[in-house]
Amino acid sequence: MSIADQAPAYIRAISPYVPGKPITELAREMNLPVESIVKLASNENPLGMSPKAQVAVENAVAGIERYPDNFELTRAIAERLGVAMEQIVLGNGSNDVLDLAARVFLAPGRSAVFSQHAFAVYPLATMSAGAECVAVPAKHYGHDLAAMGAAIRPDTRVVWIANPNNPTGNFLPQAEVRAFVAAVPKDVVVVLDEAYNEYLAPADRADTVAWIREFPNLIVTRTFSKIYGLAGLRVGYAVAAPEVADLLNRVRQPFNVNNLALAAAIAALDDHVFIAESYELNRNGMAQIVAGLKRLGLEHIPSHGNFVTFAVADGAAVNRKLLQQGVIVRPIGGYGLPNHLRVTIGLERENARFLEALEQALR
Repeated sequence: MSIADQAPAYIRAISPYVPGKPITELAREMNLPVESIVKLASNENPLGMSPKAQVAVENAVAGIERYPDNFELTRAIAERLGVAMEQIVLGNGSNDVLDLAARVFLAPGRSAVFSQHAFAVYPLATMSAGAECVAVPAKHYGHDLAAMGAAIRPDTRVVWIANPNNPTGNFLPQAEVRAFVAAVPKDVVVVLDEAYNEYLAPADRADTVAWIREFPNLIVTRTFSKIYGLAGLRVGYAVAAPEVADLLNRVRQPFNVNNLALAAAIAALDDHVFIAESYELNRNGMAQIVAGLKRLGLEHIPSHGNFVTFAVADGAAVNRKLLQQGVIVRPIGGYGLPNHLRVTIGLERENARFLEALEQALR
């Protein structure tokens, strides 16, 4: 018997999360120059980080010997959202706060409901807490809220919703989400994952955080990894009712967000010019890629994020041919979509390079 057999069976059953392939890894595998590779696999901001955030990081290096103090970022987020500081929980990326929610509300003998084709962290967080996964079949590749509501059992304690959803890009109208939250039993937590919230068109946005006053079983999570361009610094947050945030903070590691990430996030929040530029670049890039996919005769799932998921005859084969050309996208067979690939919206020249490589890969 291996010592690994002493770990709980539900831990041993977890399939590790597989991130997008790093540029340096592909360079080694294909013997390609690093500078020749285009990575459009991980939904990163192609403009990089906010210039204000970069200056803040450089200035923060001088105090790196000190333990972090998250007061200023917590206050800045609370003021921006119009909530109390006691409602904010910071995380090492929003994945961290998703895991905190699972640790607080899930355990063996409990279950969590989520949609087929939804973010891979939901089953990972659920299983790591020893709870049972209830995966509800998707509707047009997205959440079927009616079916998810019907799937809630007496032992269900968490429902995971991504809006927009990753990796499919589907968006649920805010009125439908609110109605769902209102109908969920009050002893079931709804985690509304809004990692791509800032990419929504103005007409699609809503003050979902304000719903928490009426629905204390709602947790809203967001991240600085996407439009703010801070993926490598790992900082996200949850907004919840004070009593819920208190529980999340009890299991949160004391210094889970580092000094550089804190400084960058505070500065990024106020860099409205950068956010506007990132939004516009994404809107134009989305149009460029969608037009290219249509020209190639490929179907895609309409997306409200900073990526597009599209169908091909053989996802693995096309992905392999793209890698050989130095273009990294995201195969999503692990999400139950083996004949789809997800491409991040990049700079105009990166999008063009992807479309050229895709045309070659389809031949």
